[in-house]
Amino acid sequence: MEDQASPALARPATALTIAGSDSGAGAGIQADLKTLSALGVYGTTVLTAVTAQNTLGVRKIEELSTAIIASQIDAVVDDFSIGAAKTGMLSSAAIIATVAERIRHHGITPLVVDPVMVAKGGHRLLRQDAIAGLRGALLPLATIVTPNAPEAETLAGMPIEGEESLREVARRIADLGPRYVLIKGGHLPGPTVVDWLWDATAGRFECISAPRIDTTSTHGTGCTLSAAITAYLALGKDVPAAVAAACAYTAAAIRHARPIGHGHGPLAHFWLCNTAEANEKSAARRD
Repeated sequence: MEDQASPALARPATALTIAGSDSGAGAGIQADLKTLSALGVYGTTVLTAVTAQNTLGVRKIEELSTAIIASQIDAVVDDFSIGAAKTGMLSSAAIIATVAERIRHHGITPLVVDPVMVAKGGHRLLRQDAIAGLRGALLPLATIVTPNAPEAETLAGMPIEGEESLREVARRIADLGPRYVLIKGGHLPGPTVVDWLWDATAGRFECISAPRIDTTSTHGTGCTLSAAITAYLALGKDVPAAVAAACAYTAAAIRHARPIGHGHGPLAHFWLCNTAEANEKSAARRD
């Protein structure tokens, strides 16, 4: 009998994540790979730093050399057809400059930039002197940037004090280069989480709302959301559709999460698979 799993099978959509490692596996490269895999996308990686961390916080960070970071990008792009890419933890000005240069050189697009600045436990993951590089070198290459409220305030250079100031913050960030700006609402007060998507070309905001979930399983939420957007872009969705689908996926991953560790635990990245498995078992029992 002829083997069905052969050359006729289509290649899977492939994405690239450029980020740091989380030894607790709730955020960073590990969260990105889980998310990409859960959504049916093959994930390739470029490691920028190694962190010693768990659900309680970050203990130590060691950056990789810019030479090996550049070589990783070149190796991946030389062999794989990258449908979409994202950046996460880029802790220094030199790393940002290197990543931006190789992205520009290879013409990697669409690009999702998650401007990771501070870990859940408060540890700084982006040096203060690297913010200028993020604004001037990387954001001009971004298709969409996904800051939380404090990150958006830093990038825009002004506080968010209400809806009108939030709109101005989004516009200022878009002026740095990205067509789309998604300001995540998890850090803003209220019983409902509202994520604000600004389309600079259309001059239009879209709001995505969801009930706030009372849980401590929120470690890696930003990584997961940006990776999900990247996955959906690699699968062919446009940016607004990718953002909407990614927000729904991430909210469900938070909702399905079970306590792990003694601090802010990770999300349930494979909730889709677990739900499908449960449905199959239920159907089998009915049969």
